[in-house]
Amino acid sequence: MSTSASATNSTLLRAFALIEEMLKEDRATTAADLCQRLDVPKPTIHRIIGQLEQEGLLQKEPDGRHFSPGPRLRKMALGVLAQRSVGAPRRAVLQKLAEELGETCNIALLDGHELVYFERVETNWPVRIQLHPGSRMPLHSTAAGKLLLALIPLHKRKALLSGLSLDAHTRHTITDREQLELELEKIAANTLSIDNEEMFEGMVAFAVPVYDEVGQVRAAVAVHAPTARKPLASLMEWAPTLRRAAAQLQVVLDL
Repeated sequence: MSTSASATNSTLLRAFALIEEMLKEDRATTAADLCQRLDVPKPTIHRIIGQLEQEGLLQKEPDGRHFSPGPRLRKMALGVLAQRSVGAPRRAVLQKLAEELGETCNIALLDGHELVYFERVETNWPVRIQLHPGSRMPLHSTAAGKLLLALIPLHKRKALLSGLSLDAHTRHTITDREQLELELEKIAANTLSIDNEEMFEGMVAFAVPVYDEVGQVRAAVAVHAPTARKPLASLMEWAPTLRRAAAQLQVVLDL
């Protein structure tokens, strides 16, 4: 192997190691932290971070010191997880849940300031909202979005809330920031969130969290239904079933 090829491989491996180390923490990381944890010279860390930031794989936080996954890295991660060979086990759990409840079920993730429907099983009822996997929705007006907002660390929640535009999608949408914060506190206490016609008139939903092996929230699993077929109170009777599915997803989701 030539010297230049060896140097390229070394840089590439260091870049992967840097990303892997950064993702171990559920918070933004500084260059100084990475220098210490990887035992790599400071100039090298700064050079690699600069290259990764330029390519959209990392992004600088508003304070100018901390770095977090960039849009390209997040898109790549979602792409890997969306592969059918990777997603078959979670799809099976969601399919079984949707068949048991007879309503549309989905798995959603937090991506920046938006909610992403990562996996979705639609019902065959004529009245339904058709959203494909990869669809993006607001956080403040969806059951899964509010749930994920409520259960992330408080400093992250405050940062996200400060940048959200609380647009009204229906007359039921929470558009007052103080009221939304109170709602999020309630959701955090109950680890359950509802959408009471807040995104679409005549459609209700509720969501529960999916945790990883160390107890951090990685996703939300939700069920949706039209009020004409399933009022919210009736839908909520399925909370134990949804929590059982969330526990099964914890095992099969590699998030």
